[in-house]
Amino acid sequence: MTKEPPRIVTHSPHTARKEDAALWAVILIRIRDHRDEAAFATLFEHYAPRIKAFLMRAGADPTEAEECAQETLTTAWVKAVQFDPSRASVATWLFTIARNKRIDRLRKQRRPEPEDLPWGPEPDPDQESLLGLQQETEQLGAAMAALPDKQRELVEKAYFGDMTHSEIAQATGLPLGTIKSRLRLALDRLRHAMQTRDTK
Repeated sequence: MTKEPPRIVTHSPHTARKEDAALWAVILIRIRDHRDEAAFATLFEHYAPRIKAFLMRAGADPTEAEECAQETLTTAWVKAVQFDPSRASVATWLFTIARNKRIDRLRKQRRPEPEDLPWGPEPDPDQESLLGLQQETEQLGAAMAALPDKQRELVEKAYFGDMTHSEIAQATGLPLGTIKSRLRLALDRLRHAMQTRDTK
C-alpha cells in the first residue's frame, strides 16, 4: 500500500538560487529513497507556489492552478522513485508533471488543449548539464555523509527541515552560538568538498 504524502502547512516560500540545483536533487532523492517528510515539506513549500504561478500563466484560474499544483507535488511524493538526476533537474521533472496534469484536466473538461504551455523557470538542460548535475549531486551526498554526526544533523534540520536557528535551539537545547558555529563549520566542509571536486 502506497504511503500517503504528509499533510503540509504552507508558509512564505523561501528562495533558492539556480546553483542550488544539486541540493534540490539531494532533497528529492531523500524523498525517493527514505520517504523523508521534512524534505517533502521543503520541496512543497518552495515549488507549490511556483507551479501555481506557472499554471496561471498557462490560463488556469487560481483555484484550478492551486489544485493542480497540489496534485503535482502529491504525484512527486508517490512517484519519487522515478526521479533520476541524470535525466532531468528537479524543476524540469516537476514542471513536466504539472504540464501533463494541466493537459489531462483540459481533456477531461473537453476544452481545446493549448498549442504550447509556457515552460517553467528553467530551460530543459542539455546532456552536459545533466551529467554535471548528477556528479554534483553524488558529490554533495558523499560530502554530507562524511560530516560529523552533530554537524550533519544540524544541516539537515536547517536546510532539509527548513528550521530556523531558534527552532533548532528549542528542539535540541543547544545554544544559538553552538548551532551557528557547527553550521558554519559544516558548510565550510561542504564548500571545500565541492571545490575539491571542481579542481580535479
